[in-house]
Amino acid sequence: MNRIRKLASKFKIRFNKSSDTNTNNAFYDFLGLDRNAKEDILSEATYFACMNVLRESIGKLPLKIYKYNERNGIEVAREHPLYNVLHTRPNPYMTSANFWATVEYNRNHYGNAYVWIQGYGRDTKLWILPSTDVEVWYDDAKILADNPDIYYKYSAGGKQYMFGSEEILHFKASNSLDGLVGVSVQKQLQMTIGGAVKSQKLLNKMYESGFTAKAVLNYTGSLNDANVEQLVKNIENYAKGGLKDKGVENIIPIPLGFKLDPLNVKLADNQFIEVKQYSSLQIASAFGIKPYQIGDYTKSSYASAEAQQLSFYVDTLLYILKHYEEEITYKLLSREDMDNGYFAKFNVSVILRADLATQITTLSTAVNSFLMTPNEARAKLDLGNVDGGEKLLGNGASIPVELTGSQYANNTNPDNSNGDNPDDNQRGGSDNA
Repeated sequence: MNRIRKLASKFKIRFNKSSDTNTNNAFYDFLGLDRNAKEDILSEATYFACMNVLRESIGKLPLKIYKYNERNGIEVAREHPLYNVLHTRPNPYMTSANFWATVEYNRNHYGNAYVWIQGYGRDTKLWILPSTDVEVWYDDAKILADNPDIYYKYSAGGKQYMFGSEEILHFKASNSLDGLVGVSVQKQLQMTIGGAVKSQKLLNKMYESGFTAKAVLNYTGSLNDANVEQLVKNIENYAKGGLKDKGVENIIPIPLGFKLDPLNVKLADNQFIEVKQYSSLQIASAFGIKPYQIGDYTKSSYASAEAQQLSFYVDTLLYILKHYEEEITYKLLSREDMDNGYFAKFNVSVILRADLATQITTLSTAVNSFLMTPNEARAKLDLGNVDGGEKLLGNGASIPVELTGSQYANNTNPDNSNGDNPDDNQRGGSDNA
């Protein structure tokens, strides 16, 4: 508890500093963002697009606590003390969408995301720790406790804090060499991402120079270094459009006896576009992102947007969400809660939701097949309950499987001693007549 108070007070001290720079740095640390992040990596368009797709996909999925009821059904456990913490506000400064999107950003960019669990029950708060300031220790020598365990060492303000495995939510990247620490995508594709960054810088330089490549200036005679430098600067100024404000754009004046031979670098000859596209697909593939999600529709074969979303969910998000749900359920919920059927789960219907006509058709079929009550179907459409809508309804022609064919059976009883057989009655009537 003393360690928690010290860390909490440390956050307060860092926010009370007078320097704007220190305040900004403390705020970045507070939100789990690296103030010294490499801008080159984040400026790579494909890398940034993939990061954005994943973080927004996680951020827009509602995270709720559910419970198995006595009928083996699943219901939302809004009464649980941690429901609002996960679904609405993990801490006083971040919404749920922003919080989990930031966690996903750290998980992908650094390979690991760390969340400190402060408090208990309704007073629980979740804080993102900067990934660059946390180290994972495995105490196999039993130095810190009687049993081997994983510990997290957090360094802040010249001090170090040691947290047990039950105090930290640890979300790892999909790739891990030992199962304890994740490996970031930028480390896996360091050369590919580096090449993509350099290719973008080359293109930017060509735009800045008006696609004017390097050139060789031939001349006879001798010039001292100062004159050569001044001459080259003047010619380059003309070539890059530096005199555009004076009406000189496309003309490069060359003194008598001088010759300017351009060294053309053709992007087509070097297959620049093809190589850049291949690098983009490699980066997207490492993230599990589909080409159409980064604007590449050359090989898109999906019949509809729903099929695209389903493929993205199954191939990419399903593993990530399962990792989140298992970590949150195990470390935030008590053993008693788990024994009583409570668990944390993302609501993926947000991304798998079809168009309105398809939704109504599907829900109508579910109601007519005794799978859902009308009120449950209305809830899927964000509509309120109605009287009588809590009962299962359906097609009246439906019968239990064990009674199949009974409607064709002969209901007459030949042993009926009461003479209820209609044929006997008819015969008896004829004889009496």
